[in-house]
Amino acid sequence: MPKSSFPSTARTAAALLAGALLFVAAPTTQAAVAAPSAVHVNQLGYLPDGPKRATVVTASTTALPWQLRDASGGTAASGTTTAGGADAASGDSTQLVDFSSYRGTGTGYTLTVDGRTSHPFDIRAGLYDGLRADAMSFFYQQRSGTPIEARLAGAAYARPAGHLGVAPNQGDTSVPCQPGVCDYARDVRGGWYDAGDQGKYVVNGGIAAWQLVNSFERARRAGHAAALGDSTLRVPERGNKVPDVLDEGRWELEFLMRMQIPDGKPLAGMAFHKIHDAAWTGLPTRPEQDSQPRELHPASTAATLNLAATAAQCARVYAPYDAAFAARCLASARRAWTAAQAHPDRLAPDSDGTGGGAYGDTRVGDEFYWAAAELYATTKESRYRDAVTASPFHTADVFTAAGFAWHDTAALGRITLATVPNGLPATDLTRVRASVVSAADGYLATMGRQGYAVPLTTDGYVWGSNGQVANNASVIAVAHELTRQPRYRTGALEALDYLLGRNVLGQSYITGYGDHTALNQHHRFWAHQYDASLPNPPAGSFAGGPNAALQDPVAQEKLAGCKPAKCYIDDIGSYSTNEVAINWNAPLAWLVAFAAER
Repeated sequence: MPKSSFPSTARTAAALLAGALLFVAAPTTQAAVAAPSAVHVNQLGYLPDGPKRATVVTASTTALPWQLRDASGGTAASGTTTAGGADAASGDSTQLVDFSSYRGTGTGYTLTVDGRTSHPFDIRAGLYDGLRADAMSFFYQQRSGTPIEARLAGAAYARPAGHLGVAPNQGDTSVPCQPGVCDYARDVRGGWYDAGDQGKYVVNGGIAAWQLVNSFERARRAGHAAALGDSTLRVPERGNKVPDVLDEGRWELEFLMRMQIPDGKPLAGMAFHKIHDAAWTGLPTRPEQDSQPRELHPASTAATLNLAATAAQCARVYAPYDAAFAARCLASARRAWTAAQAHPDRLAPDSDGTGGGAYGDTRVGDEFYWAAAELYATTKESRYRDAVTASPFHTADVFTAAGFAWHDTAALGRITLATVPNGLPATDLTRVRASVVSAADGYLATMGRQGYAVPLTTDGYVWGSNGQVANNASVIAVAHELTRQPRYRTGALEALDYLLGRNVLGQSYITGYGDHTALNQHHRFWAHQYDASLPNPPAGSFAGGPNAALQDPVAQEKLAGCKPAKCYIDDIGSYSTNEVAINWNAPLAWLVAFAAER
């Protein structure tokens, strides 16, 4: 589980084209993956009308010649580098190649700088279509309580349903509380497994569900909803006349509502903070083979407000497709809001970490603001507007350099107020929107000071840093929606370049995309490094990324003394740098859906 959100191989993987399901082989083993190059590019490629920049590691202080070569070896473009200077987060001396003016298309391009050649990459309009499908289909493969079907996920990833009340599982159809918490059991089946473990956490599920549903809400505003529509993803619900991304989001939303305490019980309307094993399971452990008892953990204000926010969002987004479900979401959101107001100090401690992640959250003003914003955007009711405007977060700078996260959610409310029609006074709405644009400008300025154009400061390489890159890039993309100024699209796309190989390690952090790609993320089922009968993570899985704190034994042994941006290792044992998590894949999926629009 993520402790914090701050805590020639094929370059493209399974793609969904023209409504047909196309599969390729599972990702190759690490031995077959190419070594990094000193010329760091987006190893998937570039969009014809997008930025095309690369970073070169060099001690030279003079401009260097570069050549862009097509698959036949012919020179398609050439020029000289510009100075990038010292990159503080990596310790590298860098120069930059900018070939954005080249508008040709094709596959198998390489970039050669001073005799050194990059990994191959493509330039094409449909560059991100396959990754869009895979990054979102990650969530289907993380589903709890349903079989994962070979026809959808591929034979290597098929498995029986986990935690559906079938032995040896001891959950999740009738799960008791921890001793002293409650005297009844709840059916809390479904939802997504959180990360490499098989716990389910409302505060992490909340932000992940919000980002998936928001990706559709944003695409619909932009006129691109069809790209995320019915039969665009590998999910069992395809063909039901509901956008597939909303089908996927609903799987988590149904679970979140099951975590709500029913009427007639103490703390009715509140949400249990989490459900997971009583003791940590080892690696590997397939979900259907987990024999540990499962427990509900105490209700928390943070979890309850996550439910209020996501269920309120659900009520407006799902209404055109399932009015009854939307109404049920709104009723749940209202109950959660009322319960949280009555119990504002049920705080989740950092100490409850046996058998699963603690997800402690002792500051809940941000969740109150987020939930109020979602309820107001959905209902337009004055009581929720008053809660928004009375919150100190409404006028605060909620976009920090580190970026929003599961425990810092005020920015989600700000984004909703900036983009979803509501009744805020014009001056207030102008200020709200300006705050998003100002935050994006700050992230662009940070990128401009670095050799690898990362929207993170040097001290931002913490647990889940790649998720923070994607979160900050999504803010830049929202600024593009609000202003239509090209520099924001450019910035969002360059952040994606970093994740796909234009980084100090020359490492694509997304499985199946790039010649030097992550393959051994920390996961109990996708554990090929430990057990050759099990698969590597599927294409579209997203590694947590560099973490300067080195918070696991493998990282401490292998990465001692590393510069912040270099504190990553593709090893299944390095859970602090190389885990997967729903709250990291969600912003990746959001960002790639934005990048794929055309």
